[in-house]
Amino acid sequence: MRKTDLTDGHILRSLARLATPMLVAAVLQNTQNLIDLFWVGNLGSDAVASVAMSGTILMVLFPMLMGISTGTVALVSRAVGARRLAEASAVTSQSLLLALVLGGLSGLVGWLFCGPLLDLLGADPAVAAHGSAYLKIAMAGSFTVFVLFIGNGALQAAGDTVTPMRVMAAANLLNIVLDPIFIFGLGPFGGLGVRGAALATVLSQATAASISLRILFSGRKHLHLRLPQWKPHPALAWRILRVGIPGSAQMLSRSLMSAVMMRIVALSGMTAVAAYGVGLRFHMMILMPAFALGGAAATMVGQNLGAKKPDRANHAAWLATGIDAAFMAVAAIVIVAFAPAIIRVFNSEEDVVRIGSNYLRTVSPFYVFAALGIVLGRALNGAGDTVAPMVITIITLWVFQVPLAILFSHVWQPATQGIWWAMVVAFVVQGVLVAAWHLTGRWKKKRV
Repeated sequence: MRKTDLTDGHILRSLARLATPMLVAAVLQNTQNLIDLFWVGNLGSDAVASVAMSGTILMVLFPMLMGISTGTVALVSRAVGARRLAEASAVTSQSLLLALVLGGLSGLVGWLFCGPLLDLLGADPAVAAHGSAYLKIAMAGSFTVFVLFIGNGALQAAGDTVTPMRVMAAANLLNIVLDPIFIFGLGPFGGLGVRGAALATVLSQATAASISLRILFSGRKHLHLRLPQWKPHPALAWRILRVGIPGSAQMLSRSLMSAVMMRIVALSGMTAVAAYGVGLRFHMMILMPAFALGGAAATMVGQNLGAKKPDRANHAAWLATGIDAAFMAVAAIVIVAFAPAIIRVFNSEEDVVRIGSNYLRTVSPFYVFAALGIVLGRALNGAGDTVAPMVITIITLWVFQVPLAILFSHVWQPATQGIWWAMVVAFVVQGVLVAAWHLTGRWKKKRV
């Protein structure tokens, strides 16, 4: 295969080669959730609300996934940029070992406490029953998404973004086939309802994870894993975690915020929760270019710092940010114009459409700031500078978003509209703070 050198040549072309497959892979990954939501939508708003709340809980239990991934990308990209491929492979092996252990532990905790967690979010009995059924299966197989995420992340950090895209395509095709069969049944076999959606997703992720591992062990890419590398290596594991722990704290903070926000929204009723769940899922799709360009920027920054080219790394980060800002501006115009139709794709109940449309129309115009917060934040992570994004995230969410959501929900009518404006304030603050820190240039001297 032709090796792509990200430390030389045209930066825009390098970003495009990285980001395009990453965007497709990210859309495919998010589409798995949308597929579940689409089919579950036929079971009623209680089922939709249960999947939305379950997704929030799954995020709370996966903070270590982001930490391992952040550490992996920083170390693998830096090693590949410096042409230390054996080191990059060793880092990947230790990261996957950490993913298996921590993914299994997170899943066990979630499986044991899914009921109380749903109650904590304010789920009514019908929603809690659906959510518990969904979560027990999702948690039992949660280690599969850990392995899939880390395996694909290591390949992307090494500059191979096409393989993860193909792996996610295979997972989605399988999920599309299995979802309606497991949810509604086939022939003499009865459907499993929301449990079927969870089972279809877990099986699809397990298949994709096994494909990713097989490729990594084959040696056909930059990385070549070998069984001896899977022995615990405390020093290397600590290097990964030292860079990744702030990323874990960042995701934990964001995940806890999501749970608190869901609880605040639940005070307005399960219809508001269903609308919020649909709006969040759709906005995650719109944010996919930011995550893709952020991932591309992280790889470019890491490899070019490894190659001792900090100015090229800086140029790549800002170019990726500018591209995403332009996309966000266009997307906001489309979302504002067609918000009701977008919500109706997933739920046609008029109250859900009304609340969900207000959510999309309020929040979307400010997602241009996500280009700063997400893309530049990922670029900082790629440099191994993970503490500053963590601190900014904590300030944004817990000093601004959550307190303002509580305050605005009491003084605004309807209450949900106040919650949406609190989210807007948080987007703006985070984007501005991340950009300001990036401009200091301290990340260029970060050691990993």
